[in-house]
Amino acid sequence: MTSRQSRTVAERQSDLGARFSPWSPRTLFGMLETAAKAFPDRPYLIFDAQIWTYDHMADWSRRVAAGLIAAGVKRGEHVALVMANYPAFAALKYAISAVGAVAVPVNILNRREELAYVLRQSRAVMLVTMDRFRDLDYLTMLDELSPSWATEGGGEALPHLRSVVVFQAEGQGRDGATPFDDLKTEPVPLPVVDPQSAADIIYTSGTTGSPKGVMLSHDMLLRAAFGSAYARAFEDGRRIQFSLPMNHVYGYVEGLLAALFVGGAVVPHLKFDPRETLKTVERHRVTDLLLIPTMTLAVLDALEGFTVDTGSLKGILSSGGRTPPGLWDRILHTFEGIEITTGYGMSECTASTTVTRPDDPTERLLTTNGRLRDVGPAGDPEIGNRLVDYRVIDPSNGAVLSPGQVGELMARGPGVTQGYYDKPEATAEAFDAEGWLHTGDLGRIDADGYLTLVGRVKESYRCGGEQVTPSEIEDVLMVHPAVLQAHVAPVPDDRMGEIGVAFVVTRPGHAFEPQALVDWCSARLARFKVPRHVLPIEADAVPLTPSGRPRKFLLSKRAADHLGLS
Repeated sequence: MTSRQSRTVAERQSDLGARFSPWSPRTLFGMLETAAKAFPDRPYLIFDAQIWTYDHMADWSRRVAAGLIAAGVKRGEHVALVMANYPAFAALKYAISAVGAVAVPVNILNRREELAYVLRQSRAVMLVTMDRFRDLDYLTMLDELSPSWATEGGGEALPHLRSVVVFQAEGQGRDGATPFDDLKTEPVPLPVVDPQSAADIIYTSGTTGSPKGVMLSHDMLLRAAFGSAYARAFEDGRRIQFSLPMNHVYGYVEGLLAALFVGGAVVPHLKFDPRETLKTVERHRVTDLLLIPTMTLAVLDALEGFTVDTGSLKGILSSGGRTPPGLWDRILHTFEGIEITTGYGMSECTASTTVTRPDDPTERLLTTNGRLRDVGPAGDPEIGNRLVDYRVIDPSNGAVLSPGQVGELMARGPGVTQGYYDKPEATAEAFDAEGWLHTGDLGRIDADGYLTLVGRVKESYRCGGEQVTPSEIEDVLMVHPAVLQAHVAPVPDDRMGEIGVAFVVTRPGHAFEPQALVDWCSARLARFKVPRHVLPIEADAVPLTPSGRPRKFLLSKRAADHLGLS
């Protein structure tokens, strides 16, 4: 296989390590200013046919920061933003950082009560929101929560919310409300901000329960972003394209922030379309794609019968969900010499904490979720220049397990959050007495430090007293030629305690035949693992977290409703 990179992984990592050693803590805005001094005229953000250079983005952010100060936002206060991947998202994020406030990026798919929950729980004093996006009308949501929001803030429903700023996205704005463009004013002196202070409160939309606000500091985010560039050996000027929302750590840290360290550019899309992704690679000479496995599969499928120049691509990161069988072989066959990586991470650990090396053998992609990530000068030398260390414990008694044994993954290190905002009980529950975080993920770590995910602690269930891990059933189902996706969730059963229900997305051109799929599993799995029911589901109806993980508790509820168990 011929590499698309002219220099080796080791050479590129050596250059990055030398440039940022010793590590100097900065704020997010401070890092943007550093990059703007080094690469003032380079493109930083490419959106359709528009380009913002590093100098343009730094100036825009300074002016928005001045507007935030004029609006009364003070250091340490919380500013919520409901914003898709528009360039304004980047300018606003850096502006919030510049004034020492804390950003609360809200999932743009949230409905009224979910939005209200985040605004109340975070105690946001300002909300910057799109007027509408796709089928979501955020201003109508605000009307229903607090009719006088445009002039008086959140009222009794949202008592901490002093003001709302409206970004005109796909609607008409709102007369009388402050438009986003009014935040851009003449620059003013900015306060000194501690890089160790909170930069973001990112709400988990977890696979098993209600959202919690993960607190992340400026320095944590930048160390993790540098770690992405270092572990994946970014070349100078890497161009990263993604449709992943920047309100989640994947697109935010691995894309928007990581590009800063090599004078690179980001090419964000508002929504994922596989053909548009490929056209963008050709149009803007994109060198890197950030994808979840279902996106990767869609891109590969779109290439069939579609002529496009993808010769600029040097790397692909496909992570965040279950990998369909044969995916890696298809990528390598389609993009000869491409550097593929996959990894594992979570918001509580500031994005990816394990990643395969770009020069790893294919076997590592097939069997692991990457090696504990060495982030060079940004890491802690006491834990092998990492930000996060892991160990595996027996979930039943907390005993530390040996390499290769399956148990719950526990995380500790400078890349791990100090806790959840204003949720002391949830924070205390998340950590053990030694400060190790319960990730809730089941996995194993081999003697070389490579981690393999098995499933979720709370997603596993007992059928007739036997422990069942849904991922094992999903892997069997996804080998069936008619199955594109499979998601298994438990429901209560009077006789067996719990039984499995498989939700299946059928491949185009194939019929949905539930009994045939049950028979397929019966021939390959122990009886207690065979799903009792197989239900159809459309791909866009699978409830996902922003990183692409299915929200199994919602699938369990859907199954129970369908089966009349609610």
